[in-house]
Amino acid sequence: MNISMNMESSSSLSSSLSCNTKKRKNAAVGAHVKAKRLKTEQEGDEALQSGRLSCSPRVSVPLDCLQQPITLNELTELLHYAALGKTGGIKQPSWCRLRHQRKVKGLNVVIVEGLTQSHFYKHYLSLRHLRTKYTTRVTFTPSCNNVASGIFSSELPTVDCVYFSKPENDMHNALKGHPVIAKFGTQRRGLTAYVLTQEEMIKKHYPVKGMPGFEEFVSTDSVDCVTDSSPLYGLDCEMCLTEKGNELTRVSVVDSDGNCVLDHLVKPKNRILNYLTRFSGVTAAMLRPITTTLRDVQEKLRKLLPGDAVLVGHSINNDLMALKLIHQHVIDTSLLYRREFGQRFKLKVLAETVLKRQIQTEEEKGHNPTEDAVAALELAQYFIKTGPRQVVELHLEQLWGYTIEEEESSDCKLAPTPSLRFADVLQLLGRSVAFFGKRSDVALNLSNQRWYSSDKEMLESFKRQTKHPFLSVVQFSSFSDHLKRRFPHRERLHRSVRQFFQTCIVLLHLVWMYSSLCVFILQVCADLRDMCVVFAGPFPAGFSEREVRRLFRCCGPVGRIKMLNTSVRVHAEVEFELLEGATLALKTLNGLNVQGQHMKVALFLLFCCFCSHFPFHVQTFPDSCTSISYFQVQRPVNESLLDLDLTLDTLTDDILNTSHLYAVKLKPSVAECIKISAEVNGHTLDRKCSGVSPVNGLPAAKTDQLQLTDTRSKLSEETVTETFGRFGTVERVILPAKPGKHTRHACIKFQSSEGKHAALSSSKDLRQENYLICQSLTPPHLPSWVAMATPVTTIGGDGEAAEDENKTNMGHSSQDLEMDHMMQKLDRRLGKLFRSLPDGTLSAVVLLGHTSVNGHLPGLCLMEVKQGS
Repeated sequence: MNISMNMESSSSLSSSLSCNTKKRKNAAVGAHVKAKRLKTEQEGDEALQSGRLSCSPRVSVPLDCLQQPITLNELTELLHYAALGKTGGIKQPSWCRLRHQRKVKGLNVVIVEGLTQSHFYKHYLSLRHLRTKYTTRVTFTPSCNNVASGIFSSELPTVDCVYFSKPENDMHNALKGHPVIAKFGTQRRGLTAYVLTQEEMIKKHYPVKGMPGFEEFVSTDSVDCVTDSSPLYGLDCEMCLTEKGNELTRVSVVDSDGNCVLDHLVKPKNRILNYLTRFSGVTAAMLRPITTTLRDVQEKLRKLLPGDAVLVGHSINNDLMALKLIHQHVIDTSLLYRREFGQRFKLKVLAETVLKRQIQTEEEKGHNPTEDAVAALELAQYFIKTGPRQVVELHLEQLWGYTIEEEESSDCKLAPTPSLRFADVLQLLGRSVAFFGKRSDVALNLSNQRWYSSDKEMLESFKRQTKHPFLSVVQFSSFSDHLKRRFPHRERLHRSVRQFFQTCIVLLHLVWMYSSLCVFILQVCADLRDMCVVFAGPFPAGFSEREVRRLFRCCGPVGRIKMLNTSVRVHAEVEFELLEGATLALKTLNGLNVQGQHMKVALFLLFCCFCSHFPFHVQTFPDSCTSISYFQVQRPVNESLLDLDLTLDTLTDDILNTSHLYAVKLKPSVAECIKISAEVNGHTLDRKCSGVSPVNGLPAAKTDQLQLTDTRSKLSEETVTETFGRFGTVERVILPAKPGKHTRHACIKFQSSEGKHAALSSSKDLRQENYLICQSLTPPHLPSWVAMATPVTTIGGDGEAAEDENKTNMGHSSQDLEMDHMMQKLDRRLGKLFRSLPDGTLSAVVLLGHTSVNGHLPGLCLMEVKQGS
């Protein structure tokens, strides 16, 4: 088969002027939309960047896991980790990342019955709050179990029993006023709980950047925040007395395993008055050959310490003053093991009592700073691992000098093993849990359940709370109730047979309701799939489905193709797997000439009713005007897709697509002969190819004949990164190839939206390299838009029959309007609930999906941690 390009040869002057006027208007509107989109994407970049740099908790899903649906078990894994963290013995889930878990103040799960992922994207424009406020989306596999019960009754893995120590109300009154308990509480925590705050450092006279007196101090390259997994480094210094006061003579640093990573003698700048050998162990003979200066040590420390390092020492403020070093994150063991009235234990006493180790022995002359650094490090690690209450109880007599009589020792032996159910553990730790919604069978104590007759009543009650539960599960039921009332005319049929089938009426009603729901959901899926469909033609007689597939897959992966043979010409209905494929086909293949047939590509929404319902006619223009046969179709528009252009624009602005770009690599022969007759990415790229073999009296081909062969354009992550890396840092390249096949398209994620816009502005240059690009439309958590809108069949069903039934149910605009109204109301309610949550609350909205005996439609889980305004 030969393909060449052909330009339309004639048009009237008036239509040309009208077209130019419209183009100027569209250009003005397009410029406004483009500027607005750029601003939105920049704001999205800033929001994501601030989320990375700030200490606020943030949830995300790695790209490797983003397209894998999650189950109820995986959702509960995240909730367990968010509530208890590593200090509670809970590992970070493998499918997601929750940063700064310790700063999560609460958990809120909203369950929406009756909604699927398809509903979300079908009514995407109506769900403004959900699509803009939740930056993480992942497909949710429907569960046969009650989701609320599954969350409350989920079992925690085996955890360290130290975390579940006796409740605080069981603690002896004498311990409640202990200085360690008063400062740190009773529960075991991660290391970040013991890092000194800036206020504490200022109060205790630590060197702090910006404070008077520390202008000449050197600052390490510390990040703003550390985590419970940040590395610990032990530090100890020895000083001598000079004319200017105490100056550094030796410094030792050990890593978290106790290995010495730095140990240097240092030559003081000023004349030494006293070596303080009794304490430092440093003599004049030891320092005589030394040339290392304080500046040298400072530079080595800056290179040695990672950005999130936490320095540990005993009265470490003295060491930092000697080093003239400012470090933002420190733990002082003299302030961990506190005494009354601000007194402090000596390091030697703590090492002997807690670590059972002798240091600074009188037999040795002076202190060993490496030994002291290791002792301080291990004291901090022991305190963090054991927890403040256990430390006090184990060493109360030896360190603090008094004992408490154990009056309830017999009771302790008989204490039952605590339950590992999630709700029970939270309540054991003093954290409240609650369920909000209609009365249902939820695995939670009735005293923690709050029932309401409507979503509105429930929302108002939830907002009025002065103190929110730590874990709240809110179930919205109005949407599923609406579906049950969707077909009231069917109910009249049931009333007419009730008098004869009293024993069967319940079953009949259930069958009716189930069938109605299935038809409704299938209609939603069909509308979504139509967004990926284009209609093309006319083709030459005998043009096969295989040849259509070869032609159109240059724009992206092609799914279903349906050949439409009319009495005059051959047309095709082509369904792409991705929205981007249909978009590129409209822009690149419109006007293509296949064996002399001028092919026009139009959105299926302008043709979906053409074949079955509405008349059409083909008009052939005289040879004086053109040698090309055109057809005109007179038809209405599918009302379900009237706002398709607005939907696509909004998907382009989606916060998940801010820095994503879609690209296809053309085969060289195809690239040479495809003419882009419309504006692509802001550039008009008109390339002409000469004629083709004579068909219907058209001119014969002259040059550049293109055979539709199956030569492949191979893409690899390396070549894509190299090609697009010149526009900005490429964070990830996704090549969704099927097993055993080469991929022709890629999704490129830049580090920021500037890289994407730079590539779009260079689309003409990329076109010369056989690349076609456009802004991403399909959200990154969806491997395929069409697959998202296709029910997952578990028991053999006739998908084609369901689709055909679907397309016979056109003209449902009143139902769509009603659904849009319901969605907008739901979205407003979810927005009000989200705004009422305390800052730092991890919010998850779960659209449950739909299950049936023949298969299921997946749901959607949206996640976000509410940040302070």
